[in-house]
Amino acid sequence: MSAAIVPTTDQLLYTPEEAARVLRFGRSTVYELMAEGSLTYIKRGRSRRIRRSDLEAYVNSLEPAAA
Repeated sequence: MSAAIVPTTDQLLYTPEEAARVLRFGRSTVYELMAEGSLTYIKRGRSRRIRRSDLEAYVNSLEPAAA
């Protein structure tokens, strides 16, 4: 298994797989979030890309767990 490379913060667009690594979620979870509209993405042909700003907006929208 190769080492996972976390994309740099100056990257503007992420593949769903890269977004999953950044968020520390599974790939299928990212696709589910995209399908339900919780995570905005760009579709160009068959490719889907997620803007860094949309990843940040999703994380900022998360509610902390109650203690």
